[in-house]
Amino acid sequence: MKDTPSRRPLSKRTRAVHAGTRRSQYGELSEAMFLTQGFVYPDSATAERRFLKSGDDEFIYARYGNPTVAMFEDRIAALEGTEDAFATASGMAAVNGALCAMLSSGDHVVAGRALFGSCLYILQDVLPRWGVEVTLVDGTDLDAWRQAIRPDTKAVFFESVSNPALEVIDIAGVADIAHTVGATVVIDNVFSTPVFSRAVELGADVVIYSTTKHVDGQGRCLGGVICGSRDFVRGTVEPYLKHTGGALSPFNAWVMLKGLEHMDLRVRAQAETALRIAQALRGHPKLARVIHPHLPDHPQHAVAVSQMEQGGTILSIDIADGKEAAFRFLDALEIFLISNNLGDAKSIATHPATTTHQRLPDETKAMLGITPGLVRLSCGLEDPDDLLDDLTRALDHA
Repeated sequence: MKDTPSRRPLSKRTRAVHAGTRRSQYGELSEAMFLTQGFVYPDSATAERRFLKSGDDEFIYARYGNPTVAMFEDRIAALEGTEDAFATASGMAAVNGALCAMLSSGDHVVAGRALFGSCLYILQDVLPRWGVEVTLVDGTDLDAWRQAIRPDTKAVFFESVSNPALEVIDIAGVADIAHTVGATVVIDNVFSTPVFSRAVELGADVVIYSTTKHVDGQGRCLGGVICGSRDFVRGTVEPYLKHTGGALSPFNAWVMLKGLEHMDLRVRAQAETALRIAQALRGHPKLARVIHPHLPDHPQHAVAVSQMEQGGTILSIDIADGKEAAFRFLDALEIFLISNNLGDAKSIATHPATTTHQRLPDETKAMLGITPGLVRLSCGLEDPDDLLDDLTRALDHA
């Protein structure tokens, strides 16, 4: 479905339901799931031509593309406001694919230091093996970006809202600095969600999601996506990923398509719950701090409000008495589940220092605000009053 001159531009919510739909000759209402690895050609000349250059609705092999996967790619690109997208097997396949496809020996990358552990692994362990120089900076400090970016900087990379301390990066500010030297701005946008994203409008060139999170949002499938210009997606990313095998499966793409249909409703409800809980827990005697981008005491509150319509589905709380108290709190929860996922319909509590960010040195954790008492809370679709009661009862045990 496309915008036309006689109709106002379609909202994100409508695009998430209809964009990119391909129907077979049977006219199915729900998107078809094409569970096939290969495709048949009517003759040898067609096979030869397709391998030379495939058309929009021509496919060769599921690792290269598939009708169901193509629908998902077209839909999320329309939602994000980019020309194209490439779907990957996981969020980390998307991060790895976007960075590794564009970088080579001698290139320089500047990245925000507040990153998910696996992203740090790629930047600190993988890319330097290939001769890529990586500089990490305080992502919230625009002067630090100015000092680190050089004329030969090829790319910048950061989480628009960091995991798990919820630092908010000024996308427009960093993009302006990066674009002065022609660097590509690559953003991991998971915490902002496709619903509240304004990343492209603010200057991002490449936007990455782990679609495992809010897009599926129901704990079923892994997935990821790289959104960007058609030249970047098809000219840079696709050749790398189709030969290294990071493609999304057709089944998972179909699940993601179904998730997109009601993602807006889910994410808005989850975000409202997260803010309500954050407001209710502020000042609790067992907590050293409550972190949520739309709380007025958040260090980047003004940036968060300007970049995100709502503050997202995540809040973090810092339990004053450290790890043991945090564990007592976690073990006392009845509705919140202890897990390391987020953006799910079920509410989830995570202790980053001992799980998702365990491999980081203690001094790095301290620098990033990942204290022994920090707990990341991903708010689901349960009744907000029940969730707040669950948290306050568990805090009694902390």
